[in-house]
Amino acid sequence: MSSSRPDSLADPFVAAINTPLDLSQSLEPPRASYLSPSSETAISPRDSYADTPDNVSPLVPENEKRDAIAYTQESREEPGLRRRSILRRPLFWLIAFAAVTIVVLAVVLPVYFVVIKHHNNSTVGASAGGSGDGNGNPPPPGTTTTGGNGSVITTADGTKFTYLNPFGGISVVSDESLAVNCGVDNPNDPFNNGAYPNSWTPPLNSSWTWGVDKVYGVNLGGLFVLEPFITPALYQKYPGSVDEWTLSTLMAADTASGGLQQLETHYNTFITEQDIAEIAGAGLNWIRLPIPFWAVEKWDFEPFLEKVCWPYILRVLQWARKYGIRVNLDLHTIPGSQNGYNHSGKSGSINFLNGVMGLANAQRALDYIRIITEFISQPEWVDVVPVFSIVNEALVSTIGTDQIITFYLLAHDMIRNITGYGEGHGPYIAIHDGFLGTAAWADFLQGSDRIILDTHPYFAFDSQSDWAPIATWYWLKRWRHLATAGVYQTAFGVTIAGEFSDGYNDCGLYLTGVGNTDSYGTTCSLFLDASQWNSSMIAGLNEFTLASMDALQNWFFWTWKVGNSSTTNSVQSPLWSYQLGLQYGWIPTDPRTAVGTCAALGVTGPQFDGVYLPYQTGGPGAGTIVAASVTSYGQYPPTPINGLTAGAIQSLLPTYTSTSAVPTLPPPTLSPSPSPSVNVGNGWFDSGDTGLAPTQVQGCTYPNAWDAVSSPMPTALCPSTGGATPVIATTPVIATTPVIAPTPVTTTSTSVTTSTSVTTTSATTSLP
Repeated sequence: MSSSRPDSLADPFVAAINTPLDLSQSLEPPRASYLSPSSETAISPRDSYADTPDNVSPLVPENEKRDAIAYTQESREEPGLRRRSILRRPLFWLIAFAAVTIVVLAVVLPVYFVVIKHHNNSTVGASAGGSGDGNGNPPPPGTTTTGGNGSVITTADGTKFTYLNPFGGISVVSDESLAVNCGVDNPNDPFNNGAYPNSWTPPLNSSWTWGVDKVYGVNLGGLFVLEPFITPALYQKYPGSVDEWTLSTLMAADTASGGLQQLETHYNTFITEQDIAEIAGAGLNWIRLPIPFWAVEKWDFEPFLEKVCWPYILRVLQWARKYGIRVNLDLHTIPGSQNGYNHSGKSGSINFLNGVMGLANAQRALDYIRIITEFISQPEWVDVVPVFSIVNEALVSTIGTDQIITFYLLAHDMIRNITGYGEGHGPYIAIHDGFLGTAAWADFLQGSDRIILDTHPYFAFDSQSDWAPIATWYWLKRWRHLATAGVYQTAFGVTIAGEFSDGYNDCGLYLTGVGNTDSYGTTCSLFLDASQWNSSMIAGLNEFTLASMDALQNWFFWTWKVGNSSTTNSVQSPLWSYQLGLQYGWIPTDPRTAVGTCAALGVTGPQFDGVYLPYQTGGPGAGTIVAASVTSYGQYPPTPINGLTAGAIQSLLPTYTSTSAVPTLPPPTLSPSPSPSVNVGNGWFDSGDTGLAPTQVQGCTYPNAWDAVSSPMPTALCPSTGGATPVIATTPVIATTPVIAPTPVTTTSTSVTTSTSVTTTSATTSLP
């Protein structure tokens, strides 16, 4: 029996009716959980922005900051080959043969690998490229060519830099006379996937083989989700700001400095095309890109800058495409906060699947996961974004293991009913281990389709911090238990370290929160300034880094860069900056040198043979979830919901109704305008997904969605049960033809099935 997708995302919740808030009781104040020494607070080192003439490009044009509109559905045409007839008459065969050979090597092969092959599935390992016709002449305007080590790159604002890549990476570029916008060099071929960052990584248009190909990645933390220790200058400018909620509130009131427009300046300058080129040139092949839900929308009671970051997200994705870098797109914030940390959007209490507004916030989260899935599953983006991390660092000790697994099963079925089942149908789904450790997730949802386990092994927050200068032997006592990465791959399936750093203590400006001065006090002074470190400390850090990389196997360092403090004009969390580590020498210039570090130093563990069970990588059985898991986790909403007052009746929990238009994500606006044959998509992959979006029930009062833990429970249904009418989604908001329809896959997976017509006369929330 094939899985079914709910026609309306709110269907699983409709029977749990909204109820009025008893305003006679005060709400619980936020808990400063980010200050807890045992928490995972503010664990991402992020940099602040600084405007410099060499690191600024024009803001994304206003015409790109618009809602999704209908686009033509014509298929992209393949760029044609220019054929040269060399043999005009068979006179001198030896000369003719030599001439043909030269033409094949100089013209046909580069065109084949970069232009034709970007729709084929074969692996390229060569490392050469160039532009022009081979005689020193530039290509005609709009021609897609390749660039390698030493190529001069012209950015959107006309500035130039030299692409330094000693590892054979090939970028897809065009001639310098072509205007550049949104990271697209050739608007007539904007989705060319022929690039690769190095000789050991397959091009984007070729298959990535988990268990064989290795993830060497970095996070772009602090770019679209602003964490205090990554972007300290912005927080220093606004005393009292401790997270993006308070920062946005204070910044919006500062109209003299530009208000929230300052955030757009940050999006535009913090990470540039040159950063992406440097990432490729450092031997890396993936980036993990944290994004906020307000890239899609925000609700009126939230202070965030709505939708403005989306064109800049697309720009980063296009830069990644240009240099052949794959992207793990990470939904880093969740409505209500999934962990109470500052990088969830608002520090304090957890209101996702927890507390009075836990179910309502989960409705919004599920819809944003749906909208992002629809966008990245389009053929224009599926090769660039092969992994979607759907909830970053949910604090499962508070939410509950059964509760989060039930949500993940529902999200899995929703995503796969959009993308189709099996290899090649949409992204892998990454879930975080919830700080339970990888062992707790062994045999998770066996038979599911392409789920990745993400773990974030940080030493800085494990209550065993060390403030001594690191020595070459230091890693032995810390990494011994992590040299068993093969165990996780076998027990779960594909496992990655989505975040790790060189921070072996919690020293760093704002690293544990703006108010916690211990992390940047006298004890930490040595670790705030990398210029003080001697060669022994650099060597120790280098070996610590190599051991980390070797133990984790597939990893993303947190993070690429950390911004300067406004008071010192220097990076004060240097152990968290990959870019700074490359400059000073404690980060290896070639990550492959890490292979074998643990074994060479006497630390060994079970080795993974590189072979996963077929279902784990989208092979036979993918989507056929074992009956025991469906029985345990197939009823949604989960019960009980934690964070409620004693005696609370779960059937009275507030929920939303799915009667609102869907805020689809728009495709990039290309400039110059491409030919009519270029299809940029319309932001929505599955035309059969016509469910509406959640919204508040008119006339009902809701508790504070971000601070409702242990709030007073509603005492009556809203609207009342008497004569209540069904909530029915009758008018599709999305009615477009998909660019490529997913291949139907028949499975025996049992999904949570709902109906688009659910009466509200019953408060029962169990589903068939």
